[in-house]
Amino acid sequence: MSSSMIGFAAFAALFGLIAIRVPIAIAMGMVGAIGGLAINGYDSVAFIMGSVPFESIFPYSLSVIPLFILMGVFSAKAGLSRALYDAAHAFIGHYKGGLAMATVGACAAFGAICGSSLATAATMCRVAMPEMRRRNYDDGLASATIAAGGTLGVLIPPSVIMVIYAILTEQSIGRLFAAALIPGLLATILYMIAIRIKTSRNPEQGPADEQVDWSGRVMAMLNVWPVMALFGVVIGGIYAGWFSPTEAAAIGAIGAFLLALFKRQLNLKTFLDCLGETANTTGMIFLILIGTAVFNYFVETTGLPQSLVAYVGELGWDPYVILILLVFFYIVLGCFMDALSMILLTLPFIYPLITSLGFDPIWFGVIMVSVVEVGLITPPVGMNLFIIMAGTPGLKLQTISRGVVSFLCADVARLALLILFPALSLWLPALLMD
Repeated sequence: MSSSMIGFAAFAALFGLIAIRVPIAIAMGMVGAIGGLAINGYDSVAFIMGSVPFESIFPYSLSVIPLFILMGVFSAKAGLSRALYDAAHAFIGHYKGGLAMATVGACAAFGAICGSSLATAATMCRVAMPEMRRRNYDDGLASATIAAGGTLGVLIPPSVIMVIYAILTEQSIGRLFAAALIPGLLATILYMIAIRIKTSRNPEQGPADEQVDWSGRVMAMLNVWPVMALFGVVIGGIYAGWFSPTEAAAIGAIGAFLLALFKRQLNLKTFLDCLGETANTTGMIFLILIGTAVFNYFVETTGLPQSLVAYVGELGWDPYVILILLVFFYIVLGCFMDALSMILLTLPFIYPLITSLGFDPIWFGVIMVSVVEVGLITPPVGMNLFIIMAGTPGLKLQTISRGVVSFLCADVARLALLILFPALSLWLPALLMD
């Protein structure tokens, strides 16, 4: 059997293992090791298994991951999500669907300091879902709003998935963060427009709340200034060149810790819980990175990436046709896999293809992460849908799936704009980082 045939058989085995719920890290490591054994023999695989697990997680740049995760965990403990939600509600809660739009705004702001979609969705579900139910919001709109708003944590910097993409493709984390900022704001605005259109057609789904006077709005803004300050220091410091992304993550983690301490939300038990949650999440990500490194070694020896690039070149198709096909591929794949697994599994093949077609890797990183967002809320297995279901008693998958359609339409519109107008992603990095 040729190397290419072994590669295709390995991929079939990998998807089979994933289908029977074998963890993605274990599945990729097993297939990579066995496939490498079949092609290169025992000595080569023994060397790879002895060196790759260490080398894949040793780089200093990876320390940004646990630090950003720790920043998000401390921020959640400090109750910053509630302050953000209250501030957004104070300004737009009196419109039809205003509470849902406030939830999207709060998700965007919290995602900016959290960096995790799942954590954003889970946190905002506890904050916003009871409030929307109490004000007679439709369960489909309310739950879908939180699920979609949670995906903003993937796109708005700092984002753990963007950090991983930047490290694996050897791109600048700062440039990628800058490239994602405008698309993240665009996603927030389009979600709000989707809510506005939906509630204009069916006002009973999102009844208007009482208007908050200016004294209440001022108080809400005073409560939320620490969040804005933390975001400004972390992200602004990277763009201004004051410190590296790793240093920014450390400052963000310390700042979130001090905020939690100042708000008296932190004791020894909660502090240890924060460290434990950070260690668990970091361990999961690093284990996936190890499995990916073993699998990537095997993939490289099969020559499949080079064969794919050569095959596509022979087809003679327009690069944008191939890009749109890749977008559809990721949307379908997102129905069955989580965001991190999608990126790590496909990047060894897709990245060489994209660079060979002449696309900017920073721009494509934003496109890729945007498509991953869609996967997080695409039925039947969008991860955010299950997070919201788990935190909302009596909520059915059919209900949240029905509500999420409007947000998926907004995502499609955003992807179209990003593809048609690359400057939406590339203008800010050129302005700030050059």
